Amino acid sequence: MQKVLADAIGMCDRMGASGLLIFFDAPIDWKRLKKFMGETYFVAAATSTEALAGASEAEIKTVLLSLDADAPVYDRITHAILEAVADDFFTPGSRLVAVYNGFDAVVGFDSISVINLGEHLERLSGKELRKIETKVPLKTLKTVVDLALEIGREGREGKSVGTLFVVGDTKNVLANSKAAGFDPVRGYKCKERDLFDPRVREGIKEVAQLDGAFVVALDGVVAAACRLLDASTAMITLSKGLGSRHWAAAAVSRSTNAVAIAVSQSSGTVRIFVNGEVVLRIESRHSRPMIWREFDYDKPQ
Repeated sequence: MQKVLADAIGMCDRMGASGLLIFFDAPIDWKRLKKFMGETYFVAAATSTEALAGASEAEIKTVLLSLDADAPVYDRITHAILEAVADDFFTPGSRLVAVYNGFDAVVGFDSISVINLGEHLERLSGKELRKIETKVPLKTLKTVVDLALEIGREGREGKSVGTLFVVGDTKNVLANSKAAGFDPVRGYKCKERDLFDPRVREGIKEVAQLDGAFVVALDGVVAAACRLLDASTAMITLSKGLGSRHWAAAAVSRSTNAVAIAVSQSSGTVRIFVNGEVVLRIESRHSRPMIWREFDYDKPQ
């Protein structure tokens, strides 16, 4: 185990990686590990609280995975990266080295992978979105999230664009909002407001520059645009630095059964709100898919 860790530390130094992501299946002597790692930055990930017991006392950053211990390695690594980036343990665009058990649980660490995050895991699979507890159909939710990512990444006419989508529970959302003035989608037929049509999505990118939120029905049809949300922000708590758009997203997702998807104008970050809380954060600027790089190793005997 020490040899694999030593090799991983060497790779981290040679490749200029931000640090190590180490997966544990059983409790470990954290103080001894911290001493062995020296100055190398690392984050520990596990599927059980027992495996991470004592890590906080040793001032070690940890990620607890909401997956079974026998979940596929790829799923565990992907989930750990999402959580680690969301907790600001690793920054979008960084490179990291993952150390894990890929073959035999008895042996301990036996595998190393080098992972380039690009500018984060831009294209979410249905699996990540499926974890969000909502009545919004996965197809509709993914279409709106992908559109939000494109707006956050591309902006419009060389300028950054921030916007807000509210999906589902259309009747209550409209009751908790008011028109900001001109509604650019009013009067159009449903098929001309259907987000599954690429031409409609391109039109929405243009309208996204205007103030207000898009209200999207469960079937992906835009019910209204440029809506000013008027839900109460009582009992809402958000991280520092988030503006009025995010507060409105949190409030409307708490007051209704809708999912709110906010695009930050300053960073392009997409945040998904359910019941007043951020359930997923995605970095979209200059985003590229995660790249796995093969590593030569000797399979344990």
